[in-house]
Formats: sequence, C-alpha cells, structure tokens
Amino acid sequence: MDDQVDVVVVGGGSTGCGVIRDLARRGLDAVLVEKGNLTHGTTGRMHGLLHSGGRYAVSDQKSARECIEENRVLRDIAAHCVEETGGMFVKRPEDSEEYFQEKLEGCRACDIPAEVIDGEEARRREPYLARDVEKAIVIPDGAVDPFRLCVANAADAREHGARVETHAAVTDVLVEDDEVVGVEIEHDSGPGKRVHRQPGTTEEIHARYVVNATGAWAGQIGEMAGVDVEVRPSKGVMTVMNTRQVDTVINRCRPKGDADIVVPHETACILGTTDEEVDDPEDYPEEEWEVDLMIETLSELVPALKDARTLRSFWGVRPLYEPPGTGTDDPTDITRDYFLLDHGERDELPGMTSIVGGKLTTYRMMAESITDHVCEKLDHDADCDTADAPLPGSEDFSVLRDYMEEFGIRSPIGRRSAQRLGSRTDDVLSGTDPNPVVCECEGVTRAEVRDAIDDAGSDLNAVRLRTRASMGNCQGGFCTHRIASELAQEYPGRVVRDAEDELYQERWKGQRHALWGRQLSQAMLNHLLHATTMNRDGDPATTDADVDFGAFDAGVDPDAEGSGTGGSGSDDSPAGVTATDGGLETADGDERNGGQHGDR
Repeated sequence: MDDQVDVVVVGGGSTGCGVIRDLARRGLDAVLVEKGNLTHGTTGRMHGLLHSGGRYAVSDQKSARECIEENRVLRDIAAHCVEETGGMFVKRPEDSEEYFQEKLEGCRACDIPAEVIDGEEARRREPYLARDVEKAIVIPDGAVDPFRLCVANAADAREHGARVETHAAVTDVLVEDDEVVGVEIEHDSGPGKRVHRQPGTTEEIHARYVVNATGAWAGQIGEMAGVDVEVRPSKGVMTVMNTRQVDTVINRCRPKGDADIVVPHETACILGTTDEEVDDPEDYPEEEWEVDLMIETLSELVPALKDARTLRSFWGVRPLYEPPGTGTDDPTDITRDYFLLDHGERDELPGMTSIVGGKLTTYRMMAESITDHVCEKLDHDADCDTADAPLPGSEDFSVLRDYMEEFGIRSPIGRRSAQRLGSRTDDVLSGTDPNPVVCECEGVTRAEVRDAIDDAGSDLNAVRLRTRASMGNCQGGFCTHRIASELAQEYPGRVVRDAEDELYQERWKGQRHALWGRQLSQAMLNHLLHATTMNRDGDPATTDADVDFGAFDAGVDPDAEGSGTGGSGSDDSPAGVTATDGGLETADGDERNGGQHGDR
C-alpha cells in the first residue's frame, strides 16, 4: 500500500509523545493522533511531581528504582522542563516512627539519596512547615512541566519526520483478515493546525503497526478493535493555590492516604490528591469534599494553606492496570508499574500493542520499551538514543544565563521567558520587536505567544499549554483578550472570538470549585470585566439573532439594502445562545466549549 506508514501511535500524553519521538529518531515513518490537545488526558491533569521514587520505596520498589533512574535522565535531557526543588518526607507527632524508618531504609535500598534532618532544620529550609513537624527525610524529588515536556517530545519527533495530529479522534480501528491495519480518525478542522470554524474531515491511516498509548482510555480503543484492555481508572483531585507556600516538594511520611503531597509548580503550589476508582475516565463526580480535604489535611503540614487563596481545582484519572486474576479491591494497592499488552500474542489479533500503567516520570523508559517491541515486530534494527539526546529547548541549557544577559533579562518577566524557552530563547525573543507582556501573572510576552500560535493555529488552549499564559492568579480574566488579539493578524474576527471563548471557558471550569473568599471576588471581577467589554452578560442589544456580526467583520453595513444579513444567516450569534459566567451556552444547556473536568 503506497500510503501506508510504519506506525500509528494513538494518544498524545507523555507516553504517546515519548513513543512517537523514539520511533522517529529510529527512522520509522510514524504518525501520532490525539483527540484533543497534547496532554488532553491524564498527563495534563497531574500535580507535576518528578518522582525520586521515594513514594514507592516501601510498597513498590521496582517502580521506585525506575523512578530514580528516569529522574536523573530527565534532569539531563529535559532541563528546561524540570525544576530541581528537592523533596521531603515529613513526620508529625502522630505519624509512625516505624514507618519513617521503613521509608528511610526503602529509599536506601533503591539507591535513592536520603538524608534525615530534624524539625528545626526542616523549618529553616521551609519556614511555613508546621511547628510540630519532628523530622524529615530529604530526597531528590522535583517539579516537571508536563505540557512543555510533551510539546518538546512532539517537536523533536516532527523534526525527525513524524506527523503529529491533534484534535483528531480515533473513530475506528481498522481490522482486515483478523489483523489491525490502521485507524480511522475524524479531524476537528482538517489535518494540520487546528483552525476554528474550518470544517472537519475523516481520514483513514493505514499502518504496519498500531500502538495504543491512550492510558485510561485504552479500553475504549481496545473495544474498537474487539479486544479487552482491563484498565482500572482511578480519579484524583488536585487543588491549585495562588502562590508558592513552599519551594520544596512536601510529602507526608505515612502509609497510603489522601491529601499527602504539596508540589511547588511555577508560580503556584498544587495540593494532592485522592485515589478513587471510577467506571468512566470522562464521566465521574467532582466532589466539593475532596477539595476541602486537600486544604484541611495538608494544612496540618503547612498551616498557611488554610487561609491561602485557592485558584482552581481539577481532577485527573490514573491509567492503573492490574493483570487479570489479581483481585485487588483498593486502587492504592495496584502497582504503578507499566505493562505491554501484545494483542497478537494475547488475543490473536496481530498488528497492535497497548501500553498501560506507569507514570509520567518513567514515560521515556516506557516509550523505549514499546519502541523496542515495535522494532522487533517490524524487523527494524535501530538503537534508542532518547536517554542521551536533549529535547528541543535543552540542547545547551548552560547558555540560559547568557541569554538573560544578552536580552537584558534581569527582570522577573525576562527570566521566566528564558526559563520556559531554554536554549530556544534567542530564536524566539529576537524575532519580535516590540515585545510587550501579554500575561502579567505568568510573565508571558508577545514573542512567546506568537511562537506558540505558529505551531498551534487558532487553538489558544494549545498556546496556553506551551506558554502558561492565562494560568496565573487572574485565570485569564485580564489576558484572554490580549492573547486572542495576537490571532487577529492571521484569522478573521469570528475565529478570534471563538478561540477566545474556548480559552475563557476552559479557565472558568476549574474555578467553579474555588468560589469563596478572595477567589470569588476575582471571579466576579473577571465576569464584570468581560460582561462590560465583550458582552458575556448577554445584553439583548448585542445578542439579537437578527444581527449578523460577520457583516461587521467584513466591513459591511448590516442595515444596508442588499447586504444579505440578518435572520438565520448569522453564524456568529445563533438563536438560542446565551452568555454564562464561563462562556457561551446553548438553550439546551450544553456548554459550547470543552468537557467537564478541565486541566491545570
């Protein structure tokens, strides 16, 4: 078949992006398809911990050893995605001394550097720790930006010839003569960059092999192929605070339990988490008590959290896998190890393998394992180099300080830009003059936004993932319109408005569980600003279905005879559409933009 590729990878999370990078660097013709943005699933809804392995040093030492090994690799190849925060397992008076010693011995058994410090030293390093913290184990945890990491993997894959298609949902797995031969996908707006209001298309991609790297959704892809993939999705809540109450990852030193970690991440802290099994990775309840539990319980470690401002909460779903017959009832007891399910050997359906389980810290190791497997199946001889080859942005991270000097980057804004861009700083910042700040909360400049638009099209949520624009304290209230205005040079007004609505709605979703105190005031301020400037309060004078706003975009007088406007011809303000606090809503109650759970 002339248009057949070597491999299709389904899923654009950390594992899928790692796989497509590895395949491309080994010289295979590969395509990645993802139904949303990169990191749309579990990867975009995690707390950002770069595991040292300490959390598994007692219960799952195999996973712990894998974590510390890959922790060291990622600090090297993805330096611009990692913050070396360090971590502590802290002990309160009521916590078990026996378990503290087990944790210490487990870390050392897994070759995880571990040092015991007393409570006074712990508070010297982290002044907001509770006064009754007795002691702590210091371990090399870190913080990782999953969005930046996945984008860098996908970019490297494309540089080596791969094709990456986002907003391309798999609608069928193609099976011929009892063998998987490819997938059918539905493009939201055609192949390539996503552009709002551009009609979608359907495409069949034939391949010699298919990799199912969809995590918690692996069972759905398996079902399309007629096989069972027994993933056990487990939801967990994360709550984002408005500032960094700590600069070190703080873990509670006790056996498994909810609300036991605080991760400093960029300008915020992320509190986590719960572990509750669900039936559907996209349809599960978001409970207020889960958010309350995060703040109340973790305030025992960091009392300042109790009175701190909460920005938003989000839920993610772990792709846990348990081999059939194990019979574990509690999801916290299920291994965090990963598994390759060769459906040819397992289900007599050759041509597809699913990879399930695992965690972001070990994504590269997982990708190497399945790429080795695919190369063997395709009789392709090539070595893996992803543990040594830096990702785009980390090729020469030592030049970061030089860039700061060259661009006069002594200000916090410039420093943040250089930290995000790494070795790409020169290429991105030197191309835009003037280069004003577009998002003050996160210090994102016009140059970064335009660089992201070049890759993302009109998809401003994809821009957000690449830059962190709109992810700060105002949650987009002061900057979504500025970000959207950068689209205006290339796209018509209707596309710009749709793109901004979608971004604003995504920012609103996570705030619904944080509407108290100062954050409630911020949310109301955002609403009033947008109601008065962009008509989000649904003023009937400007939402009348008889007005064709497209005519104004085109420079046509809508009242002029023969202008062809009015009535049902308007596609900018359809009948039955009203404004809500978070965006536009149809008369039947369906939100126009996005699903339920949101991301960071």
